[in-house]
Amino acid sequence: MRLFLKIISYVFHPIFIPIAGTLAYFGLTPYSPLEIQSGNILPIFILTVIIPIICFLILKNIGVINSIFLPSIHERKYPLYISIALLLMVLLRVIPQNYTAELYYYFLGLIGASAGVLMLLFFNFKSSIHMMAMGSFLMYLVNLSIHFEKNIVLAISFFTIATGLVATSRMYLKAHTKPELIIGLLLGLISQFLTITFWI
Repeated sequence: MRLFLKIISYVFHPIFIPIAGTLAYFGLTPYSPLEIQSGNILPIFILTVIIPIICFLILKNIGVINSIFLPSIHERKYPLYISIALLLMVLLRVIPQNYTAELYYYFLGLIGASAGVLMLLFFNFKSSIHMMAMGSFLMYLVNLSIHFEKNIVLAISFFTIATGLVATSRMYLKAHTKPELIIGLLLGLISQFLTITFWI
């Protein structure tokens, strides 16, 4: 059981959520020319997956962090600074060149949620980044379903179950308390919910 739940924490790691949302958008949109897809997917993958992994390895080598799951409040601040900076780079440099409102506000929501997690750290509250990420992606799927009027109940159901598994994993591995999981989830859900009126 422990191994299974640890695998869940890796598979649904927050680092994959920005690119997951990007792929979900291009998988659902009825209008996505190849040049727009390539102009967004590759740079977003590099900025939100490859560079964070490189930054993690550097931070681990210099002793700033010890684990990819960032167990302590101190360890979380620097990766969050880097994550917010990279998300801002996507928002300001990548998306404007191949503008898609759906992606623009998805990343704006991710920045808002990440900023919320960071702010709470200064009050010594360690909200769950895993749950923040899962909440963001789940609400974004619901938003896309409404926006494009497509039935993706199976995908929404799958990621609802996955969100529950991630919460169970983080609890079982004693990475978070219930309030930390709930606050993280709410930050993700609310940040995406607040963007709805701008693009739906």
